[in-house]
Amino acid sequence: MLMLRRHLRFLALVAAAGLAPTASAQEQAHVGRYEQTDIEFGARLYNMHCVVCHGENGDLLPEINLRNTQFPNSPSDRALGENIRNGLPGTAMVATAYSDAEITALVAYVRNIGSVDPDSIAVGDAVRGQAIFAGKGECSTCHRVYGQGPRAAPDLSNIGALRTAAQLERSLLGAPGGTIPINRPVRAVTADGTVINGRRLNQDTFTVQLVDENERLISLEKARLREFTLLETTDMPSYAETLTDEERADVLAYLLSLKGM
Repeated sequence: MLMLRRHLRFLALVAAAGLAPTASAQEQAHVGRYEQTDIEFGARLYNMHCVVCHGENGDLLPEINLRNTQFPNSPSDRALGENIRNGLPGTAMVATAYSDAEITALVAYVRNIGSVDPDSIAVGDAVRGQAIFAGKGECSTCHRVYGQGPRAAPDLSNIGALRTAAQLERSLLGAPGGTIPINRPVRAVTADGTVINGRRLNQDTFTVQLVDENERLISLEKARLREFTLLETTDMPSYAETLTDEERADVLAYLLSLKGM
């Protein structure tokens, strides 16, 4: 503990002197690329939970000026995320219960807080998004949420804790890579020629489990299949044209609010 205190004091002195800490290049480096959607989601989280202590511009605490990138205890994105999640002993920074997606968003926003105009950030409304999800978007005709809805498509009850804002936006736009690999649709042909189309749930070396088109849970032995193919395309539609930018932002806000029962 004594060594930790000395190290933290050293970092603080280095930051005050305007010098870079003598950590390894790997530890000092951060990603440097941040998705705009994650930055916007992080801005909303920051304004909800962090602004009281750090201020609107991140410069309320003299020893930790987020706007001027003064991070004596967080030289890397990973360290910053861990400090947000676990807190810093002996300070007002307490441990939190943020999901990985929320940590990603907060790091993205904090790293860009000095160059982001809060007035330019369009934050969706989860209540409106839920209505669009069930109505105009017709998402509830395929997806299940909190025990309600079919099982043809992935259950979204905790999607907001599993996927980042940028990943969910790509899914809504139908962009490549928007589907989690395990959720890719499959086509299986049994030894007697029966064709089974469905959504993969789990897979190992010898078996595959899926939900078929009739929402039946099926387990297949690969050695007994005539054909087993992972399909490149999905039935997930693109909402790039069918929903407006504002409507997509609302649906995104609703999806991000889904963190399990």
